[in-house]
Amino acid sequence: MQSLISSLEQNQTTLLIDADLYVYRTLAASEEEICWDEQRDLWSLNSDLKQAKENFKLQLEAFCETFKTASFILCFTGLNNFRKTFHPEYKIARQKTRKPIGYSSFVNWCQDHYSFAQVDTLEADDVMGILATCSKGKTIIISDDKDMKTIPCTLYRPSTGETLKINRQEADRNFYKQSLIGDPTDGYKGCPKVGEVTATKLLAGRPDWSVVEHQYSKQGLSKQDALTQARCARILRYSDYDFKKKQVILWEPNHARNN
Repeated sequence: MQSLISSLEQNQTTLLIDADLYVYRTLAASEEEICWDEQRDLWSLNSDLKQAKENFKLQLEAFCETFKTASFILCFTGLNNFRKTFHPEYKIARQKTRKPIGYSSFVNWCQDHYSFAQVDTLEADDVMGILATCSKGKTIIISDDKDMKTIPCTLYRPSTGETLKINRQEADRNFYKQSLIGDPTDGYKGCPKVGEVTATKLLAGRPDWSVVEHQYSKQGLSKQDALTQARCARILRYSDYDFKKKQVILWEPNHARNN
């Protein structure tokens, strides 16, 4: 990933594309059910990867046309998710989710044909977050994942067509909010009895970690409980990764003023 950071240029916009998301969507859309025998109720699932590749190319071209650039990096999730080391239930439910037909083959094709980033222990979100906050070059994250709103960056959401310029304070507020409300689909529950509306009200002023800790304390939970949930919610920024040791620097509350 360091070589990719070095390649970022100040006078060129580089798109950081959530390849996990858009590869999945492209392949899911290409699947077709086929009934071979109605009497025997015999069905199969088919996918035209050649057409899927063409569709994916067109999508990449559309992204590049939107921002008048030819530079982009496809960001993929690596193996051995670091969050499982301190929260084994993280994304455990997703292990039962079937990937679309041809997923591995399609990823290999992408990595053979395009510039990509994939780092062991990191999710695609983390890779995008690190590259977007390295302060070298102009980058735009392309993703519909709400978690990317916790990164100070320029974020383009294709599903709505909106381009968001998220500053540090707004990103921190979104991070603290996510630490409070959690994400059950990702396997971390957040603070009991705190939903999005309540969290938004609590953090309406200047975002502060003490607000998060206080809410967990009110529910009889410890500071460590709050910290574990926050570390699940934390999409990595450049300062959250040790490039020499090739390992994550787990977020601490005293980092809040420096990251």
